[in-house]
Amino acid sequence: MKHRTLLGQANVPGSDQVLKLYRLKDDCLITLSGRGELMSTRKHASEAALGRLPCQMLRQPDRADVLIGGLGMGFTLAAALRATGAQARITVAELVPEIVDWNLGELGEHSGHPLRDARTVVYPGDVADLLRDPARRFDVIALDVDNGPEGFSTPGNGWLYSPAGIACARERLEPDGVLAYWSATPDRPFARRLRDGGLRVSERSVFAHGDKGVRHTLWLCRTG
Repeated sequence: MKHRTLLGQANVPGSDQVLKLYRLKDDCLITLSGRGELMSTRKHASEAALGRLPCQMLRQPDRADVLIGGLGMGFTLAAALRATGAQARITVAELVPEIVDWNLGELGEHSGHPLRDARTVVYPGDVADLLRDPARRFDVIALDVDNGPEGFSTPGNGWLYSPAGIACARERLEPDGVLAYWSATPDRPFARRLRDGGLRVSERSVFAHGDKGVRHTLWLCRTG
């Protein structure tokens, strides 16, 4: 095993899980207690696709109002910033304060420090709070708060993948907006749940790194 240097750790609110940030020789990784590696700066292509693809589906990406659920290692945020214009606003909701701190520090070097972009707004809390706010509207909602629809990091994440959570996210979309979800694995029941919620769904299988090996799943959804 490569030598790891522990850079920090954080408790996940609402659970007994612990996140740990490690530095390897050229990369960083985050582990979740009892689950092992959760994310890595070496394997981030699918996270970047989550930020890029829904923005590319918009008619006017230059003025997009984007909500990202889960900062992670910053690659989804960085990709959304690259795919939108100078008048865009990207709100990223992050429940774990230490993850924001890590991205402001050494971890942020790997994604190009997207938190420093003037278009970025950090919401220090649960993305579900923004989805439940009837005053909010977004052109893109991109959700990557867990390993998939099972929501194992914290039980509260399960609501985002429930019929009620899907309906709430749909209501927060602007006309012609895009709702996107990331998952480590395919999930036919969840895809069916999205369609039952009145969404047109495109399922994409995206490599985690390069053009071979592990693939992750994205669902890109529109109303109507």
